[in-house]
Amino acid sequence: MNAPQQSPEIGREILAAGYRTNLHDQGEGFPVLLIHGSGPGVTAWANWRGIVPQLAQTRRVVAPDMLGFGYSDRPADGRYHQQRWVEHAIGVLDALGIQQADIVGNSFGGGLALALAIRHPERVRRLVLMGSVGVSFPITPGLDAVWGYEPSFASMRRLMDVFAYDRNLVNDELAELRYQASIRPGFQESFAQMFPAPRQRWVDGLASDEADIRALPHETLVIHGREDQVIPLAASLTLAEWIARAQLHVFGQCGHWTQIEHAERFARLVENFLAEADALHS
Repeated sequence: MNAPQQSPEIGREILAAGYRTNLHDQGEGFPVLLIHGSGPGVTAWANWRGIVPQLAQTRRVVAPDMLGFGYSDRPADGRYHQQRWVEHAIGVLDALGIQQADIVGNSFGGGLALALAIRHPERVRRLVLMGSVGVSFPITPGLDAVWGYEPSFASMRRLMDVFAYDRNLVNDELAELRYQASIRPGFQESFAQMFPAPRQRWVDGLASDEADIRALPHETLVIHGREDQVIPLAASLTLAEWIARAQLHVFGQCGHWTQIEHAERFARLVENFLAEADALHS
C-alpha cells in the first residue's frame, strides 16, 4: 500500500506469514505486541500513537498493521477470519525473532489476542484486553455502524460520536482526517470484505470457546469504558469472570477509545501491570 513516505503511519516493512507487513518497532526491553481495532481506515499508528512513546520508555513495543488494514498486504482471495489474523500476528513475532511477548489487544484486536493466547500459550507472557470482543454478545448498533461503514464525511462524523464519550475529543477536523484515511486506495475495498452483513456472525466468529477462555493460565488485565457504545461492558465482565487470573478496570465517562480518552491513565495502568511481570522474571 503506497503512502507518503513522511507519514508517521509508516514504520518499517517486514515479511510476516508471507505478507508484507507495516509495523512500528520502538524501544528496548521485554516485547509488547499491540493489536489494533477494526475501524474504517484504521492503522496501528492511528490506534496506538498516544501509547507507544510511553510504553517504549521501558520495553520494546511492536505495533503492526494487521492483515488487510493500513499499509500491510491484502490477501489475494479477500478472505478474512480469526485464524488467518492470528497466524499473521504469530508471523510478526516469528519474523522479529520474538519467542514470547506481552499482548495488548484493542476491541477486534482483543479477540485476536485472546485467540492467540489460547492457541499459542507459550508465546504470551501477559495479556491486556481493552474494549475487547472474544465472547459472543448481541451485536450493538454501534458496532454494526462501524463494520457497515460506507465512506462519507457525514458517516465518519457520526462514528466519531459513537466511539468517544467526550465530545471535545471529536471535531470536524478529526472526522475529515479519518474519512480521508478510510478512502485511501484499497482501504475501503478490503474493509468491506471483512464484515459484510449480517454482522452478528463476525462477533461470533471472533469469539473463543468458554472452556478455552476458562483454561487460560495467563495473568490478564481487562479494561473497558463504561459508556462504550461499540462493545458492551458486559463482554468484559464475562471475560473477567471466565479468566481465572483476571483483573478488571472500568473507566467511567469513557467510550470505546480508552487508550485515547484516558491515554495517560491507560498507559500507566498497562505499564504497572506489565512491570509486575518484569520484576518477577528479572
